[in-house]
Amino acid sequence: MVVVVGIDVHKDTHCAVAVDESGRQVAGPVTVRATDAGHRQLLRWADRELDGQVRFAVEDCRHVSTRLERALLTAGQTVVRVPPKLMAGARQSALAIARAAVREPDLPVAEHTHASREVKLLVDHREDLVTMRTAMQNRLRWHLHELDPALDPVARGLDRAVVLDRLTKQLAALPAGTVRRLAVELLDDIRALTARINDLERELTGLVRAQAPQLLALPGCGVLTAAKLLGETANPNRFRSEAHFAMHAGTAPIPASSGRTHRHRLARGGNRQLNAALHRIAITQIRLQGLGRVYYQRRRTQGDTTMEALRALKRRLARVVFNLLRDTPTTAAAHLPHAA
Repeated sequence: MVVVVGIDVHKDTHCAVAVDESGRQVAGPVTVRATDAGHRQLLRWADRELDGQVRFAVEDCRHVSTRLERALLTAGQTVVRVPPKLMAGARQSALAIARAAVREPDLPVAEHTHASREVKLLVDHREDLVTMRTAMQNRLRWHLHELDPALDPVARGLDRAVVLDRLTKQLAALPAGTVRRLAVELLDDIRALTARINDLERELTGLVRAQAPQLLALPGCGVLTAAKLLGETANPNRFRSEAHFAMHAGTAPIPASSGRTHRHRLARGGNRQLNAALHRIAITQIRLQGLGRVYYQRRRTQGDTTMEALRALKRRLARVVFNLLRDTPTTAAAHLPHAA
């Protein structure tokens, strides 16, 4: 008998409930601290209370569940990640997680590889720094407008050293005051953040070229998009097929036909970070000359709306990316023509 232990993860504690193959609760709930000692207590409880093959199902809250997943995997346990949308409206989260894992046998298996986790951490950190820099740039623009509307820099120019240097010289010529002082401090902060962001991008370039250079050969897939795909996918072999990968990425359109009307609607579930990366590739391919644009235009002439044709292209791209991630750099090029 297979017993599934559903775990509702929180910052301070984890709650676990065990169910059998029919979804009937057989043990728990048990609450443990979100510490190494608490993780060991959870394993001892499962070993003492449960008979048969045990599989752990963890709510996919990556920042909260990472240490728990690592502890379970280190102990040789099988762990699957349950998307939060599968427990929508449930009052007992741990029980809902376990039953969702029983109901959905094809959930992706959790896996922590050093290479993919390193890429993900760097990508997330760079995005946080970009968000901080954007907030500073917006605040700086208001200060510059207050000092002199003529100082307004060009759009998207506040991450360029030549623009920052010119503004520094212009501010030095203005009368001293609190607004000018704040503007100068913001310029220094933006310059420092830009240097760190550029350093991270160079580091990610080296990691992507070492781990999956074949992604960079895909039209529309730059270094940052490739790094996002690597970090969010982790090991592609944990997906049973490219169709499961497409479902995980939220690019598999959901049938929504009625009567004689045959259509599909947008899948709002799945990993939205993966979905956003595939969306960027699709938008770029539509804009440029190539197979992606040809496929998109052919879908439009067949009667698809703009969004339907875009979703179809993203679904094709999910297949291409999955095959590229699974292949070695020497064999991946064979999949590139099928991007459209």
